[in-house]
Amino acid sequence: MNDHRRLGRELGLFDTDPLMGAGLPYWLPDGAAVRHALEEYVRDAERRAGYQHVYSPVLGKRELYEISGHWSHYGDDMFPPMQLGEEQMLLRPSLCPHHALIYRSRPHSYRELPFRMAELGGMYRSELSGVLGGLTRVRAIQLNDAHVFCTPDQVAEEAFAALGMIRAAYDAMGIEAARYRLSLPGPGGKYVAGPGLWERSAALLREVLDASGVAYEAVEGEAAFYGPKIDVQIADPAGRESTLSTVQVDFHQPERFGLHYIGADGGRHRPVMVHRSVIGSLERAVAHVIEVHGGAFPPWLAPAQLVVLPVSEAETEPALRLVRRCRDEGLRARLAAPEEGTLGARVRAHRLVPYQAVIGAREAADGLVALRLRDGRRLDARPADEVLHRVRERIASRGAEL
Repeated sequence: MNDHRRLGRELGLFDTDPLMGAGLPYWLPDGAAVRHALEEYVRDAERRAGYQHVYSPVLGKRELYEISGHWSHYGDDMFPPMQLGEEQMLLRPSLCPHHALIYRSRPHSYRELPFRMAELGGMYRSELSGVLGGLTRVRAIQLNDAHVFCTPDQVAEEAFAALGMIRAAYDAMGIEAARYRLSLPGPGGKYVAGPGLWERSAALLREVLDASGVAYEAVEGEAAFYGPKIDVQIADPAGRESTLSTVQVDFHQPERFGLHYIGADGGRHRPVMVHRSVIGSLERAVAHVIEVHGGAFPPWLAPAQLVVLPVSEAETEPALRLVRRCRDEGLRARLAAPEEGTLGARVRAHRLVPYQAVIGAREAADGLVALRLRDGRRLDARPADEVLHRVRERIASRGAEL
């Protein structure tokens, strides 16, 4: 069974240290490469979908989270306040209050809506040590988050588009949703008041799920404190479920922060806030990708996309030139030098790399590359230009095909 905690360490993707603390893993170079590839993918997908990217601080005054409702409804999961002079500062548990302030900082017309704001930002949860593990439950989270500020009649379309982005990302990552869940409030939970708004939000999300054609089930007690949500569930090899991606409808925070836009009638109107995360936290996304693929990532996600193997010391210099060229062309390439072992041993050592370029005496003399694919196929030696063009095309497609 592929356990990302074991595989992640064996493959040199991430690790932990007691001096950093529980639930605070660090990323090694290969893991950082996977994470960076995901970051590039989601930023590009968001840009194409009309999102504008921002950066916001990971700290905020206690008053900010009192206004948003996090302090009263989510305080048990937040880190304790830090006293700075007369002010109490908190590590944020969520990005949405900061994005509400960014929206509020400028006037908005109905012509600008929907206004789509995205950020890959840090947030912090005071998780108990007993539930922490690997990358799936951590205390410092890097979240692919976004908030769409829109008119009420734009909500369903924006939520539907967000679900489409989630499904496209899962296809690219080579993963599948275990199920879709409509998460509703349950008895005894800490939820904001306003039953009418809850019913309205839930009806909108049901409409979106029905229009998307996916099977789903409604589950009570899993809603956010400010509104219902669509949760896209994933399952690990042992069948344990967790939430990776979400779409949420929020009438609460726009009211709490006094958000508005100027409508066609010249009056002030309240926008709706659609919360949306395509790949969820980068930590949980990478953990799941490790377990699904067992380290044999799709080419666009692989830490090393191409390894160059000179047959002997005589071919080392042309092999190094090929590595440098690959890097110049945006590929993650590395050299497996003859001193690392026999050619067969090096091939086996790099068996998870999608592409292996073998350079023997003939290839070095004629500018050719003999390409081996991770699935065992061997292609005839071809000019380097042709081989690299093929590799770049496969990687640019962001698919699983070699």
